[in-house]
Amino acid sequence: QVQLVESGGGLVQAGGSLTLSCAASGSTATINTWGWYRAAPGEQRDLVATITPGGATKYEDSAKGRFTISRDSAKSTLYLQMNSLKPEDTDVYYCRARREIVGVQQYWGQGTQVTVSS
Repeated sequence: QVQLVESGGGLVQAGGSLTLSCAASGSTATINTWGWYRAAPGEQRDLVATITPGGATKYEDSAKGRFTISRDSAKSTLYLQMNSLKPEDTDVYYCRARREIVGVQQYWGQGTQVTVSS
């Protein structure tokens, strides 16, 4: 099992910045991919960015050049630095851990609200 707790969301003006954090605990050593996703209430969660333990990253197009995903393995914490925020970035942001050893297991945090005002 892996437990994930997000923090760092809030209200920010357009053009501002936020850094989201996701503290992980449990069996994190076997996680293959860490990621950030976003969703409006009741909607499907969409990819924002992912990172592997080796540091390979992938970004959704609207996040490229504005957001940076990183992970501090010593602190077992995942980050999403968000710059140049736009009102359309408003959503609940979720942290996800994915393990692919025998089948696939996915773990999600509870989400943190990001609201960008115009």
